[in-house]
Amino acid sequence: MRTVHSIAELRTQVAAWRRAGERVALVPTMGNLHRGHLHLVERARERAPRTVASIFVNPAQFGPNEDYAGYPRTLDDDARQLAAAGLDLLFAPSVAEMYPRPLEQMTQVTVPELSGILCGASRPIHFRGVATVVGKLFNMAQPDVALFGEKDWQQLVIIRRLAADLDFPIEIVGVPTVREADGLALSSRNGYLTTEERAIAPALYATLVASAERLRAGEPDYARLATEAKARLAAAGFRPDYVEIRRAHDLQIPTAADTDLRILAAAWLGRARLIDNLAV
Repeated sequence: MRTVHSIAELRTQVAAWRRAGERVALVPTMGNLHRGHLHLVERARERAPRTVASIFVNPAQFGPNEDYAGYPRTLDDDARQLAAAGLDLLFAPSVAEMYPRPLEQMTQVTVPELSGILCGASRPIHFRGVATVVGKLFNMAQPDVALFGEKDWQQLVIIRRLAADLDFPIEIVGVPTVREADGLALSSRNGYLTTEERAIAPALYATLVASAERLRAGEPDYARLATEAKARLAAAGFRPDYVEIRRAHDLQIPTAADTDLRILAAAWLGRARLIDNLAV
């Protein structure tokens, strides 16, 4: 595996692969990798002979009171894991490489309609930062396919809309969430959990599963179901942000005729803001 830190080096390597007629897959990450990230690399290797992963803790997607400064940065260990997983190229740029001017002076990308709801309601600049950095990475790496975990379903829907609206010729692939044996979705922020909180954390997934079972049984009142799920999370020790039932493809409020749904939730447990979702 080769590691590069500049956009020029990334583009030079990708251009060489392109001249050889090889497809390229991209896995964007913020590092502090876990098995879910490595699963994305494995799936990427199935879809293209050349694979690129990025590690960049993106300041543009963190609010002023969020955990940007304290977000774990474990580049050396991440690189060892990616090399063992068979990655071809790791792109690990600095903030100055990605944003050569102050953020407020840089062009930024907004995906309307989708970015201000759910997680975007409590993290108002988050998805603008996500869309901006993903758009930049798509332009830099020019992959044929890019892979994202389904754990952040809203992010996946936004990136699909971004690629469609800006005419990126890139296949966007969602990869199912990797979970611990007790159902907790793998997340870099799980490391914030204390021992006691870690014992409580699987209740988030269990709550989604219980709600999904009621939906499949014909529960017609989505609002009541969401309210009861929030109450269940609060009783378990969470500080719920939201529980919502939405149309899967565009995150809008479903009608009785919609059959492809997602239950989405976000809740605080100590320092950790956990998110999860389930298809119904």
